[in-house]
Parts: sequence; C-alpha cells; structure tokens
Amino acid sequence: SNNATAVLFTPIGISMAQEMGVDPMIFIYAVIFAANCSFATPMGYQTNLLVMGPGHYKFADFFKAGAPLVVLLWVIFSLFAPFYYGLM
Repeated sequence: SNNATAVLFTPIGISMAQEMGVDPMIFIYAVIFAANCSFATPMGYQTNLLVMGPGHYKFADFFKAGAPLVVLLWVIFSLFAPFYYGLM
C-alpha cells in the first residue's frame, strides 16, 4: 500500500538528506508524493481494484489515465521543490 511505502522509504530519505546536508523535509515530501502516485495501476490502491471489475476496466485503462498524472506530478515537484526550499 502507499502507506507502507511511505513508512519504509521515509527513513531512507531522511538519511540521504542528512548525508547530503540538506533539509530532510524535501525528501520526506518527495517520498509522500511518490507513495501517493498510486493511480497508474489497479494494484496501486484498493479503490482502483474495486472499480476495475464492475467498470470493465483493463490494466491499460489505468495506465493511460495514470501515467500522465504521475509524470505531471513528478515534473511539477521536481521544478517546485528546489525553488521552495532555496536550493537554486
């Protein structure tokens, strides 16, 4: 689940930030955003699986709608975070 992913990867992000000498909150937010990008696959979140059968959706339907959203969030966060945290 996305919650388990966030719990597992947050300490890794914090240790990476400490080794790099930057604010750990940057990496924490990155982990949170990445963990919540679960709309690209039906297995990513329980609700996706619930609507897959009754809606007659296929895996490709989730990927077609979810992949552009994942890329959009990735690009926006990658551009926004350095300016917000004063890294540029």
